[in-house]
Amino acid sequence: MRIDVLTIFPGWFEGPLTTSLLGKAAADGTLDVRVHDLRDWTTDRHRTVDDAPYGGGAGMVMRADVWINAAEAVWNDLPPEATAGRTGPPEGLAHVAGGPRPRTVLLTPRGRPLTQALARELAAEDRLVLCCGRYEGIDERAHELVATDEVSVGDYVVFGGEVAAAVVIEAVTRHVPGVMGNAASPVDESFSERLDTGEQLLEHPQYTRPSQVRGHGVPEVLTSGDHGAVGRWRHDQARELTERRRPDLR
Repeated sequence: MRIDVLTIFPGWFEGPLTTSLLGKAAADGTLDVRVHDLRDWTTDRHRTVDDAPYGGGAGMVMRADVWINAAEAVWNDLPPEATAGRTGPPEGLAHVAGGPRPRTVLLTPRGRPLTQALARELAAEDRLVLCCGRYEGIDERAHELVATDEVSVGDYVVFGGEVAAAVVIEAVTRHVPGVMGNAASPVDESFSERLDTGEQLLEHPQYTRPSQVRGHGVPEVLTSGDHGAVGRWRHDQARELTERRRPDLR
C-alpha cells in the first residue's frame, strides 16, 4: 500500500513512520509512505501557503491553488516544479492522468468520524493521499477540488492535521496484510465487529504473568485450560465492559 502525506511540517513524521511496526513494514516494502512538503509548490521567496480570509476574521486560511497544484503533482508522480505556480486547468476537479483521483483524505473536524469500519474501508485501497491542514483551515475550493473524503479523528481541535494523519495511518495500516505479525490481531480487538455475533464491542480484559500482583490475581478461567470457557468469559466480559463504558456501541 502506498500512502502520500501533504504537510507543511514533513519533519513531524520522521519519528512516527520509522519506528515499531510501521518502520518494519516500510523497510520490507509492505508499506510505501511518502511525505511531501506543501511549501515546495509555492513560488514566492517566503514560501507562503496561506492568506487572510475573505470577509475578514481571525487567523489565516491555506490557499487552494497551492493545494491543487501539490495534489496534481503527487497524484501524477510529478516533481513540484511541474505544477508549482500553475493556474490551469481553468475548471473542474484537479486532474489525474489516465484515471480517477486516488482516495484523497482531508483531515478536518467536520469530517466523517474515523471508525474501525472506515479504517478497514481505506485499507482496501491501493493508495491513499492524506492532506494535513493548519491555521484556520483550508480554502473551501480545495475541499471541493482535491479531497475525495473528509475525515475527523474526534470531536476536538488540534493544532494541525499531522496528528490526525498519524492516527489514520496507524488505524488503516493495521488492516494491511503483512503489517502486523499476527493476522488475527486486528479482528479480535476494540471496535471490531465480532464475526460470530456481529456485535461491536470493546476488547475484553487481558492478563499476563505474574499471576499475583499486590494481592490481585488472575481469573481462574484463564488458567483452566478450557478454551471454550475462556472464549465465553472473554465475550461476556467484552459485552459487560461495552455496556458500562460505551453503551452507544451496542
